[in-house]
Amino acid sequence: MAALRTQLRPWGLGLLGLGSVFALWWLGMALFSSGAGLAALFTPQATLSSLFELLQRPELFEHVWVSLKRIFIGLALALLIGVPLGLLVGSWRNLEWATTPAFQFLRMISPLSWMPIAVMLMGVGDQPIYFLLAFAAVWPILLNTAAGVKQLDSRWLQLARSLSASRWETLSRVVIPGVLGHVLTGVRLAIGILWIVLVPCEMLGVSAGLGYYILDTRDRLAYSELMAMVLLIGVLGFCLDASARALYARWSHGAGR
Repeated sequence: MAALRTQLRPWGLGLLGLGSVFALWWLGMALFSSGAGLAALFTPQATLSSLFELLQRPELFEHVWVSLKRIFIGLALALLIGVPLGLLVGSWRNLEWATTPAFQFLRMISPLSWMPIAVMLMGVGDQPIYFLLAFAAVWPILLNTAAGVKQLDSRWLQLARSLSASRWETLSRVVIPGVLGHVLTGVRLAIGILWIVLVPCEMLGVSAGLGYYILDTRDRLAYSELMAMVLLIGVLGFCLDASARALYARWSHGAGR
């Protein structure tokens, strides 16, 4: 019984925290609605009612699918670029010294500041969105991969050399399994950044996606639907982060056995 109580305690506290957020939301809207009629459209009751109505519309799931597809493609591009670069940077000290200032400089440029340039060079459509998402996600993956390489136990590499392992065998059997946890940490951080960058990117003249749908609700003056979309974006982002955490926990559990 005590063990069950210990396992359920984090869930209970988490639900309590979410309940507190909804209570503060309701209280804030109750205070504002006394002076502004529009505030009543943003109350939890109106938002949840609109959300249930939206979930019955097939076009909503099309927008969700388009946004998730963009997230996965942007993340895949970031992995294809960030992991190999991270392995190289973490393996060679001179390369790390040569690239760190440039990487840190580029990392501190907001991905959204590239939006006009991306549209000018690539046109309107999915291509600039993929570029912006990949640019936003590559840095946590690259830096975490490089950190994982530098933290590898040198005895593993010595053992691989003593067994006359080739470079590919050392990479596939020692280095990649050793840095996988760091890569997954970078993926989780990248997903959070991607989800934040995605919505404004989808306001770049595209005709589908969650960001586009938010603009559409604003133009139709459907303010309760707009707030429902904000809530839905939060729920989907929470689910993506939970999936990344579960993947990391599963890998850590498997590696520990």
